Amino acid sequence: MLKKLLSTTIILACISFSGFAQELNCKVKVMRDAIQGIDKEVFIAMERNILEFLNNRKWTSDQFQNNERIDCNILINLTKQLDQDVFQGTINIQASRPVFNASYTTSIVNHIDKEFAFRFNQFTPLQFDDNRVAGNDPLASNLTATLAYYVYIILGLDYESFAPNAGNDLFKRAQNVVNNAPESGKTIVGWRAVDGNKNRYWIIDQILNPRFKEFRTVWYTMHREGLDKMYNKPEESRKLILEALPKFVQLNRENPSSMLLQFFFSAKSDEFAGLVSQEDAAQKTQYISMLQQIDVPNIQKYNSIK
Repeated sequence: MLKKLLSTTIILACISFSGFAQELNCKVKVMRDAIQGIDKEVFIAMERNILEFLNNRKWTSDQFQNNERIDCNILINLTKQLDQDVFQGTINIQASRPVFNASYTTSIVNHIDKEFAFRFNQFTPLQFDDNRVAGNDPLASNLTATLAYYVYIILGLDYESFAPNAGNDLFKRAQNVVNNAPESGKTIVGWRAVDGNKNRYWIIDQILNPRFKEFRTVWYTMHREGLDKMYNKPEESRKLILEALPKFVQLNRENPSSMLLQFFFSAKSDEFAGLVSQEDAAQKTQYISMLQQIDVPNIQKYNSIK
């Protein structure tokens, strides 16, 4: 009898364990058209190793079901070979979350990072340690540090879309990556305030800065109280989401050319354009004017709202 109970317990434990998954469900693509004279197997290995690094690593202590994994896409476009095994290019990060009781997802990240250089050796495993972000090889570590940074941003935004301030620990991990990022002269950039005002440093700095606390309140409200209730309260939910715009106008006035607002609208401009298009003429004009003030890169998109 005892043997039977033990067997049953083991089986149940295995079933329970197998039901859990890692946090991410990422797809990875490496574009290499500009790189000549290198065996294509290097880039096949690059895709595979990055995919495994993102999807197989446990990024939090929380348990995720398979259907709870966060969908994301990573597109790396290599534009130059700087040295043996050292590449320069851009990385496009996209992530989305499902909308409750709907057949569509909502974008939470859609960002192109143009300051990306790293070393990759197909025979060296990708390693990352929160306590030793820079590792022993700064250029090799810059690949995993950049990936980990954006993973923490994605997870933090996803968590915070379900509960107020739920992403705080993850945002602090992203900040830890920034504070301990690898350095290598002028080759590695994007981690410091002095590198420019539109980089990784400023995204997480502004997310955690009390001056931008309204952003995080709006983020939660628009997802949990707005989009997730759209199925049964469409008018009320749309109005609630659009109430964010005057707050963003004020935030932009106090913090002109904010990297965080640019980061936000890179993911959300289509959604806002669609919501505004459903308003009456007077409200539509008012909202379009607000969007044009706070999201200059997408002015043409808002001009085309009918």
